[in-house]
Amino acid sequence: MMILEYSSSTGFPACPSGTRSAQPSLVPASQSIPAAEIHAAIERLAHTIAKRHGPKGKILLLGIANGGVTFARRLALRLAPLAPGLRVSVGTLDISFHRDDIGRHPIPKEFAPTLIPEDVTDATVILVDDVLFSGRTVKAALNELFDHGRPEKVELAILVDRGFRKLPVSADYTGLTLNASPTDKVVVKLDPVAPAADTITVVPAKA
Repeated sequence: MMILEYSSSTGFPACPSGTRSAQPSLVPASQSIPAAEIHAAIERLAHTIAKRHGPKGKILLLGIANGGVTFARRLALRLAPLAPGLRVSVGTLDISFHRDDIGRHPIPKEFAPTLIPEDVTDATVILVDDVLFSGRTVKAALNELFDHGRPEKVELAILVDRGFRKLPVSADYTGLTLNASPTDKVVVKLDPVAPAADTITVVPAKA
């Protein structure tokens, strides 16, 4: 039986530090992480962002399409009561034309176009995505972002870090850490209408 390890520790950033403040939980890889665990991870991320940037800061949350879009909106909703003085704008980054595998994986019919509500030049930007794997998506997102200006600072918030990086990329904020096989598929579903239906599932690779 394959084992999925996920960390719900309160220490952030999880990846750069290489340490965890709590013993991670272990569940079979074929099982899903329930909505309650996902919501707790998002809450911890929001608290950490609020502590770092509040109470009178200004940040631009940019969800990487498509997986990071709903996640970015969730973070913004949680940040509002946690740091009332923190100015939070939310937008979307479409990385389609910056992907290095576009020849093998054409642009899907349904995609969210880049929508940045304000000038990124000299802004503090937090890129937001649901899963961090090889790091190639983050690289593409940075290329798209810098096409629109030169931010003062760029941070990265990730809901799930599944490891097996191929580029030197680490998240500033990590919700859950999965110890899954590099051939497994990690499926994150954040329901924009019904958060109780949120799930994270690891689908083992076919033998």
